Amino acid sequence: MPSIAHTRITKIAVDRLGPGDMIRDTDLSGFGVRRQQGPATYFLQKRIGARVRWITIGRHGSPWTPETARREAYRLLGQIAGGEAPTLKRQDLADKPTLKEAADRFMTEHGVRLKRTSHEKYQFLLDRYIVPELGDRLIGRIARPDVLKLHAGMAKTKSLANYAVSVLSRLMSWAEEHGLRPPQSNPCFKLKKFRENKRQRYLSNVEYERLGVVLARTAAIDRENFYIVAALYLLMLTGARVGEIRALLWRSVDLQRGLLILPDSKTGQKTIRLNPQAVEVLRTLPRIDGNPHVIIGRRPGEHLVNLQKPWRRIRKEAGLDDVHIHDLRHSFASVGAAAKGSLPMIGRLLGHNHQNTTARYAHLADDPVDDLNATIGATIAEAIGMPIADKKGAVD
Repeated sequence: MPSIAHTRITKIAVDRLGPGDMIRDTDLSGFGVRRQQGPATYFLQKRIGARVRWITIGRHGSPWTPETARREAYRLLGQIAGGEAPTLKRQDLADKPTLKEAADRFMTEHGVRLKRTSHEKYQFLLDRYIVPELGDRLIGRIARPDVLKLHAGMAKTKSLANYAVSVLSRLMSWAEEHGLRPPQSNPCFKLKKFRENKRQRYLSNVEYERLGVVLARTAAIDRENFYIVAALYLLMLTGARVGEIRALLWRSVDLQRGLLILPDSKTGQKTIRLNPQAVEVLRTLPRIDGNPHVIIGRRPGEHLVNLQKPWRRIRKEAGLDDVHIHDLRHSFASVGAAAKGSLPMIGRLLGHNHQNTTARYAHLADDPVDDLNATIGATIAEAIGMPIADKKGAVD
């Protein structure tokens, strides 16, 4: 993944640059070096008048070394400070970049701050929807109607359309920060997004039984990779997210303490508690030499890439066509609520950072609360000599 470093630019550091990498010099503000696909290029980023310019100094190699490029950067800064506009190369004189050009820079500079899954989603939305629709437009000239057209064109996938606008909004804010758009000109600001209906799909005991039969049969006849079956068992038994199980590393597994210690989940570092059944699933999985992953894929050394396709086949056989794989996480929470687990307890098991996230499961606790309420009423009624009514209101 491309990276951006803040350190003194040296020859060793420049030689280590990979495609997309950038270094911003800590000794001279605005001086930097970046590498795209060819040799690294030295540059000076400086505001000239009302605009931020990226002034190209030259490619790494004779005559440009970190020392000669730094001296040239000092000379250019002296010109700018004296009110003299430096001689700019053609690429530096160009108007504001296109959205595609800005998006490439955005993912190079801002993308390194994103978690791996977020980075993949950003890149997917940019490549699949945003750049094809707006990529050839100048970043500074994209207006509200352009965003509305993009959003409306994705109406069939409402959640994806809303996420695309969020990504575009972050790109526009970044463009403002770097002088590529006027301040407070984000065309996505307060755009009315599609209303998303949160799924309320949970497996019943009968549906769990059907799914269990299909998984057992699948594992027995080896029709599916048994690592796929194990992954689905773990999703059901832990309430973990798909990516957390799919890319799980053995070094994150502590069977003795019954824990998965994930260094970089969606919500940051996270610990997942393993019940005895989940521990047993993990104990049955062989470790493959040269592959650090728990759920291995077809390629040597890699984890399983796609769990959705086999899941669609399995759920169809179980008569669960409307059940998404993420619903296994929701169902885990529903079982916890039915067992009279409190929302804070369920939130801890799911790894929620905010109570509001767990609150979506509040309605699942209605039946246990009603049971508790009925028990309290019966106890008090018995104590004071009142007739005891059943749940339907009939009096004994």
